[in-house]
Amino acid sequence: MSELAEAAAPAVLNDGYHTLKIAEVIEETSDAKSLVFDIPASLTQRFQYRPGQFLTLRIPHQRGALARCYSLSSAPGIDTRLRVTVKRVADGRASNWICDQLRAGSTVEALPPAGVFVPRNLDDDFLLFAGGSGITPVLSIAKSALRNGDGRVTLIYANRDEKSVIFREVLRELGAAYPQRLTVLHWLDSVQGIPSSTQLQALAAPWRAAQCFICGPASFMDGARAALMALDVPRERMHIERFVSLDHDPGTQPVASPAAQEGTAAELEVMLDGTAHALQCKAGETLLDSMLRSGLAAPNSCRSGSCGACMCKVEKGEVSLRANAVLDSDDLAEGWTLACQGTAASTEIRIRFPD
Repeated sequence: MSELAEAAAPAVLNDGYHTLKIAEVIEETSDAKSLVFDIPASLTQRFQYRPGQFLTLRIPHQRGALARCYSLSSAPGIDTRLRVTVKRVADGRASNWICDQLRAGSTVEALPPAGVFVPRNLDDDFLLFAGGSGITPVLSIAKSALRNGDGRVTLIYANRDEKSVIFREVLRELGAAYPQRLTVLHWLDSVQGIPSSTQLQALAAPWRAAQCFICGPASFMDGARAALMALDVPRERMHIERFVSLDHDPGTQPVASPAAQEGTAAELEVMLDGTAHALQCKAGETLLDSMLRSGLAAPNSCRSGSCGACMCKVEKGEVSLRANAVLDSDDLAEGWTLACQGTAASTEIRIRFPD
């Protein structure tokens, strides 16, 4: 893909990517920009999304294409166009290229929206933790809950300094529109220091009964999670979005080693969107590959165990993971697995995707 390729019509690539045209580039702060996409009518259905989901973008690089996951900061049914917001990262090969090179009229290759960092019920009360660019999916959730739900929304938003606050004006406008339902608590490291889990616990305590969503730098998310655990918030009400940089392009899957291809053939039952599907999983085949081979449109994105889009719960049988960068020990203990990395370790498997 050329760095600034211009396309007269949207292209559908044979590896699942679609070529999208950028309608506008918005400078949110000195080190963060939003890409607003012009989605053609032919792709409207394919690019429908839920608040909290992300796009996987393929970025050109001299040593081969890079794939990166960026959360949608727009809100479905509220914002007319899809938008992702990208913040520069020190030595970031993809984020810096995006901020330096892309402009209105440029094109970029993207996989359809994916991810499970999504509220099940917008009528709940929400406690949202955002650190830096972690505001992107959190803003989508907040706007959706305020417009389409009836609960209270509390946002704890930490940034390096006042100039780093992305969507400051948007949050101010939301506060004016929903004064009885939205509370925004800003935390500035330059003024207050880096927040500790104890300090986050004190801020979160009045809203411990809410659905809790956390996104931001790893240390911030760990602190927020520790704060909620200290408040005895049940695990099922804690939702954490974790991304790592992908080590390959999802459109060009690496060949599994002979050892990785060994495994157990299994009868696979998949619960997806309220419907049960019976499949055959070959020995050494990932759960995701068996579903795709059978024509089942299972959720997925990075296909490297790095984004969590294919998270599902094992209800019967045993599954082995080849790689995992997003599930913690509690997730694994509760039976969660990654379909893109999971292989059968027993002859009968039943998995369920989140509703």
